[in-house]
Amino acid sequence: MTYQKHESAIVDDGALIGDGSRVWHFAHVCAGAQIGEGCSLGQNVFVGNKVTIGNNVKIQNNVSVYDNVHLESDVFCGPSMVFTNVYNPRSFIERKSEYKNTLVKKGATLGANCTIVCGVTIGEYALIGAGAVINKDVKAFALMVGVPAKQIGWISKYGEQLDLPLTGTGTAICPHTNDRYQLEDEQLTLLSA
Repeated sequence: MTYQKHESAIVDDGALIGDGSRVWHFAHVCAGAQIGEGCSLGQNVFVGNKVTIGNNVKIQNNVSVYDNVHLESDVFCGPSMVFTNVYNPRSFIERKSEYKNTLVKKGATLGANCTIVCGVTIGEYALIGAGAVINKDVKAFALMVGVPAKQIGWISKYGEQLDLPLTGTGTAICPHTNDRYQLEDEQLTLLSA
């Protein structure tokens, strides 16, 4: 075993977990899960069978990553945030054939207690504020807050809000890294890193 597992954690036979990953207290990783290198699964984390997780992903305490949720590398899932995989669940109707795919792209941050309604894509390095409810796709580098979530700005790869309008054109430089960003056609692009 090239990853660390707390004695109270359950990792089902068949689960693939990369080198240097850590599975903490009372976590459960199902047999079909694929988890990359250098990940951290906090206390009471559940990872379903049809889940892929990239490298260096941090999943904080009390998060369930259900089937059909896919996290690219460097994603951060804050404490007690929520994923879903059925849009209209009923306890008396089995809808496993209706699971919707959710994709969280590289470097995105999902704040504590936020909810990600199934079937959306969250763009690279987007930041979802604590308690927000995401019910539609999120652009790369977007800063999203509220219920339902609305974009209130743009965020750098470093995690600093950029001085740019939501629409129009413009450029900004991250004060921490000197990375340059270009806003055009309501999309933000990292020009240099």
